Amino acid sequence: MSSVLYDVPGPRAIARNRILGVLTVLVVAAVIGFLLWRLAATGQFTAQKWAAFTYTNVWVNIGQATLRTLAAFAAAAVGALALGFLLAIGRLSDHAWVRAPFTVVIELLRAVPVLVFMFLLYYGLPVVGVRMEPYWAVVIALIAYNGSVLAEVFRAGVESLPRGQKEAGYALGLRKSGVMRLILLPQAIRAMMPVIIAQLVVTLKDTALGFIITYPELLFYAKYLGSQSSIGSPIIPATIVTGAIYIALCLMLSYVATLAERRLRRSPRTVRVAGANQPTQEVTDTELIVAQRGLGKHDGTSTSV
Repeated sequence: MSSVLYDVPGPRAIARNRILGVLTVLVVAAVIGFLLWRLAATGQFTAQKWAAFTYTNVWVNIGQATLRTLAAFAAAAVGALALGFLLAIGRLSDHAWVRAPFTVVIELLRAVPVLVFMFLLYYGLPVVGVRMEPYWAVVIALIAYNGSVLAEVFRAGVESLPRGQKEAGYALGLRKSGVMRLILLPQAIRAMMPVIIAQLVVTLKDTALGFIITYPELLFYAKYLGSQSSIGSPIIPATIVTGAIYIALCLMLSYVATLAERRLRRSPRTVRVAGANQPTQEVTDTELIVAQRGLGKHDGTSTSV
């Protein structure tokens, strides 16, 4: 049994896939085992290295650093989504004099790395007499970059919809703003939700770049804690704890976004496009005659053919 896109593997292919799977598991297990062995051999699992995490003040500082990370992410995520919508609508304009500047802005913001944005805002602006707090440098840089990326995501989602969706909206008498707001954008957001979630996860992780411009977020405190020689310089334990917190935050974000996607799919306001490409049913002359005769009997009048 086969199809155009997929052929069911035969006995030899099944055996080969099993061998490759076993080899992959063995390689991954060997790499993990080697790392654990080196950590143990260098004393990274000793009580002295982890003694710093027995102090309440350390966990309080970790909690405060995590809140600063979340504060920067929340502002950057909201700003990036708003900027993405604005840039996407501008790039989707039918007027070239509107579309061209938005296209240039999107391509420019996407081409500049986030860290370069942060350096320009935090170290460059003071040269011209403008000083900015590290928090705002991190947030604005994340908004600029991720907003331009999300603009392309929204644009791709809108342009992937069947053309009939837009034409149906115009046929109902909606303006372009109404078609975009009520018909196109809800469908595009639902279709591109996995990509949007992935970009928001990237935004969350990119807040770690703030430690380079002295923003006291989670990675900044982990680096500070790991450099304390008085408690044994626990750089590896601090990195492990920080990495675990980042993983937990990303998993929570993905879970919340998945719940939002499910609610959006069940929402009655979401336009269904399953039958958008279905052919229209033709009405034959015979069916029209029968319908006319039935209408004439119902009205008490006769219809001649």
